[in-house]
Amino acid sequence: MQVVVTELIWPQGLDVLSQLGEVVYDPALWKDPELANKISGAAALIVRNQTRVTRELMQACPNLKVIGRLGVGLDNIDVAAAKELNIPVVFAKNANAISVAEYVLAAIFTFARRLHLATLDVKQGNWNRKLFTGDEIYGKTLGLLGIGEIGTRLAFRARALGMKVIGYDPYLAPYELAISDAGVQMAALEEVLQQADFLSLHVPLTPATRNLLNRERLQLMKPTAYIINSARGGIIDEDALYEALKNKRLAGAALDVFAQEPPAASPLLELENVLFSPHIAGLTEEAQVKTSVLVAEEVVKVLQGRPSCCLVR
Repeated sequence: MQVVVTELIWPQGLDVLSQLGEVVYDPALWKDPELANKISGAAALIVRNQTRVTRELMQACPNLKVIGRLGVGLDNIDVAAAKELNIPVVFAKNANAISVAEYVLAAIFTFARRLHLATLDVKQGNWNRKLFTGDEIYGKTLGLLGIGEIGTRLAFRARALGMKVIGYDPYLAPYELAISDAGVQMAALEEVLQQADFLSLHVPLTPATRNLLNRERLQLMKPTAYIINSARGGIIDEDALYEALKNKRLAGAALDVFAQEPPAASPLLELENVLFSPHIAGLTEEAQVKTSVLVAEEVVKVLQGRPSCCLVR
């Protein structure tokens, strides 16, 4: 039985997969123009977010019985086609939720205290105490767009730091943990945008969420507010964001994801009030071990005919 892994996986995951038989692992295979031919014998295909798992790619693998996604986003997998072809898809449910929540908090603290800039300034021989007088995050409002597992864990942590947490999620039931225990105050989208000092995005990229933050909605936000996007590129209209940041209608943004990755030609790269990272919000060592092992174990379960806890429904 052949298992093909086309992108980066931690060794602990490969150890789990080795019990199935032949494991073909090439973290650069996703960009091979002969990908379809090279994986045609796969019983299991394991990917991250670069491999385009189209209907045609699945049909090129007549023995394919399961697809594993080393992460939670599914926009690179044709899930509808997989269902039609009766190919289960498993994903790393909640494995990196803590890491993403901590990334958002790291961005908030960076905006509030700017230690990275203060460090550079002191190294240059300066002692600008007034320039680097920051802000407390205690009492500030964190706005959440999307309140799933990551948003809920982030809410618990933000509330522990004394922040007010408000959120918008039209799919959240009224007695979910985020509301009953994490203290998220639900509000309309426009209210969240107007009140947030820090706005964190936690929605998938779908036709309904593409350019969710457009020019008109960005204009609702405070000029002192910051946006943090660790979800997916394309949720924010990047041209509109550039205009808002350049014209100081927003204080700043932390962008881990972009409409095009890497964002080589983006004008956002010119701005000083933007923090950039290369899609690493969920990439801590701990999260990668959990992700790799969890997806590998769930792939094994499917191939052995056992129930999986991480099936895409």
